[in-house]
Amino acid sequence: MPVTDKNILNRLYFIAGGMFLFAIAVVVQLVNIQFVDGDEYKKMAQDQSFRNATIEPSRGNVYADDGSLLATSVPKYDIFFDAVTVKEKVFVDNVKPLADSLAKMFDKSSSHYERTLRKARKDKSRYFRIARKLSYAEYIRIKQFPIFKRGANRGGFIDKVKTVREHPIGRIAERTVGYERKDDDGHYTRVGLEGAFGEYLRGKAGRRLEQKIAKGQWKPVSGDNELEPKDGFDIISTINVNIQDIAHHALLEQLEKYKADHGCVVVMEVATGEIKAISNLGRNTKGKYYERLNYAVGESHEPGSTFKLMAIVAALEDKVIDSNYVVDTGNGKLKFYGKTVRDSNNKGYGKISASEAFEVSSNTGVVKIITDFYGKNPKKFVDRLYNMGLNDKLGLPITGEGSPIIPHPNDKTGWFGTTLPWMAFGYGVSLTPLQTLTFYNAIANDGEMVRPRFVKAVRENWYASEKVFEKEVINPSICSKETVAKVTKMMQNVVEKKHGTGNGLYSPDFSMAGKTGTCQKNYIIKDNKEYISTFSGFFPVENPKYSCIVVIHEPDRKIGYYGADVSGPVFKKIAHKIYTDTPIFDQVESIDEVHGVVEKSFEDYLDKSRKYETIIPSVIGMPAMDAIPLLENLGLRVEINGEGKVTKQSLEAGKKIGSQKRIVLELS
Repeated sequence: MPVTDKNILNRLYFIAGGMFLFAIAVVVQLVNIQFVDGDEYKKMAQDQSFRNATIEPSRGNVYADDGSLLATSVPKYDIFFDAVTVKEKVFVDNVKPLADSLAKMFDKSSSHYERTLRKARKDKSRYFRIARKLSYAEYIRIKQFPIFKRGANRGGFIDKVKTVREHPIGRIAERTVGYERKDDDGHYTRVGLEGAFGEYLRGKAGRRLEQKIAKGQWKPVSGDNELEPKDGFDIISTINVNIQDIAHHALLEQLEKYKADHGCVVVMEVATGEIKAISNLGRNTKGKYYERLNYAVGESHEPGSTFKLMAIVAALEDKVIDSNYVVDTGNGKLKFYGKTVRDSNNKGYGKISASEAFEVSSNTGVVKIITDFYGKNPKKFVDRLYNMGLNDKLGLPITGEGSPIIPHPNDKTGWFGTTLPWMAFGYGVSLTPLQTLTFYNAIANDGEMVRPRFVKAVRENWYASEKVFEKEVINPSICSKETVAKVTKMMQNVVEKKHGTGNGLYSPDFSMAGKTGTCQKNYIIKDNKEYISTFSGFFPVENPKYSCIVVIHEPDRKIGYYGADVSGPVFKKIAHKIYTDTPIFDQVESIDEVHGVVEKSFEDYLDKSRKYETIIPSVIGMPAMDAIPLLENLGLRVEINGEGKVTKQSLEAGKKIGSQKRIVLELS
């Protein structure tokens, strides 16, 4: 055999041997994968193809005190089409009817939809977008279209739901209702009631198995969830929609009139501390007002002359003066360590009673009383303020409460020769509007100081309370009833007496008691004077039902800045409208009288609740307060849009209650 042929043959043997060894290695590896590492590789493949997706629960609703919705979760659905999973015959036979159905639902032609659906099929698209942000009723409708009604695996129907928080009454009280947000790192931002009561509202997430169909694209394996989500509890707030509307618009009108920077108003029920209205409006760069920050809760500032009530209460309670005590205001000027206290009346008021000094809001009069009797022992005065709770936060569930500042003589770094006289007329101290109102409310409440309350109850539904929030007493008696009676008369005289600073607010139709306040901001900068205008008080005087505070920051000085002119009219408008639009006192004509409409409504509700156990009832025409418990007792989750009686329901009456557990009611 020639040498060349032998070399070729050796090379062939070598190549054949190499291929044989490679084949053996492949076999060994296959055996290893199959029998040794098989379970691990199967798990890796499964992990890459399937996932347990989180199903977010429906967040609980926030209601007003009468059942009106302040915040609710509305599901919005994005619809996609897996054009690969549908069998050819099914697609060919039904693509035209599907296009017709989509054309009727949306503002595009049938030919457009047929063309895009066929293109998706040709391109083998597994995640073709059909529609975005559909309502629940629209979702139920599109789910029944040709092809789609076959479900995810046979009809290529893919839905992605996202819950959107909506406020049915608009942006009124938006900052108090608030929000709760979670960032990518799991940190929460909590604002208002939504943030404070998030643990109740959130609910518990569910799970469903999803299969990967393309990069970043997943679809449910079946229509059933591995773990059903548990919806959050509802919270019933103390907010009264009618009073809130009155307060919001009264404040907005005055802010616009005086071109102010921002302001707030709070209306509190005297006996219970329930917040019936709270509005916080700030101006943006375009001059429009919106709920920017919760000023009433979070903005601590010098209260000005509204603090004179606290000073006079302390003096009366320590019995260093009586309301008839005569103080000499002189020419309306007093000097302390080179600093001058002035009255708005540059000529002074001469000799007047302590009551009159309060009513005309004499700075020199009140300062002279406090410095004459507490100058040698300022600790006694400040300790009295502390004993009345003025140095403590209110302990609100809403985050961001501003800290009160009441200087104490023991704090050498924060106490000066001018501190005591300046405190007497509301400078050098700091309170939030709600802290100031809580003190005024205590005077209206015969001395009992109650904690402001924003929520009545946490409930699973209207008839099952998870937790009820009762009235909380901060201080059973901030002062004697005798002192309460004296300062109440002074506050009434502020409005009713001709010399009172709030005389322009007087109305013969209803009684009010209150105190004006005008505090200068940035008083260190003499060329840039800005003011805070305040009015705080309660009504009616004879049997106080509501207390209220109005604070407006930086009104245009050319238009006006005194508390009586800027904030007082807001207080009066709120009081007047509550008198005329909202009954101040509940009147019960007869506990035995039964109104026909109410009786018929109850009988209809009772009849339906007994009759329907496994089928969906018709609740058309029923009040929401009757329809909701009826449906919830059947295991349905109820969502409502609007107010009043039911005009439409998403699930057809007479059908058996199946796996579909959500029903949407349209009200009007």
